[in-house]
Amino acid sequence: MEFKEIICMRRSVRKFKAEPVPRAVVERLLAAALSAPSSRNTRSTRFLVVDDPAAVARMAGMRDYGAGFMKGAPLAVVVLGETAKADLWRENCAIAATLLQLACVDEGLASCWVHVDGRPRLKDAPDGEMAADYLRSFLPVPDGCEPLCAIALGYSDFVPAPLPPADDKARVTWLRGN
Repeated sequence: MEFKEIICMRRSVRKFKAEPVPRAVVERLLAAALSAPSSRNTRSTRFLVVDDPAAVARMAGMRDYGAGFMKGAPLAVVVLGETAKADLWRENCAIAATLLQLACVDEGLASCWVHVDGRPRLKDAPDGEMAADYLRSFLPVPDGCEPLCAIALGYSDFVPAPLPPADDKARVTWLRGN
């Protein structure tokens, strides 16, 4: 598949088939994501692969908004940053998570990012338990690591609508030389 096609086909998909994702496919996804650039080549991003359907369904409880669909995902990858290794761990994780999602498209998979970092479990209790702490209560998040996001992924027969037209030219400023 051409890179331009991969970019155009990548959409947030929240409906998955019950079909498991083969380990060889997951390993290719991770290899792509692990090749992501990082600030000063710190390679501060880590991945926690969750392929136990009960654990993935439990992850849906990390937020009462925007995570419920995870109950139907066969697999989730928690994208973690080693905070002592890089001051830009969030940025490093975001780049790696994006490559992971693009690799999903290339492998015929769908995915959706659920943000964790700084998000409360309950929308109406922003000072209550945080999504990251909830995940730590049952997932083996390594010491010194912070979750940026969880990527739910799997096979899907849902085809999202194409992006609506936008005024992309208004979002770009050119500074032209002679």
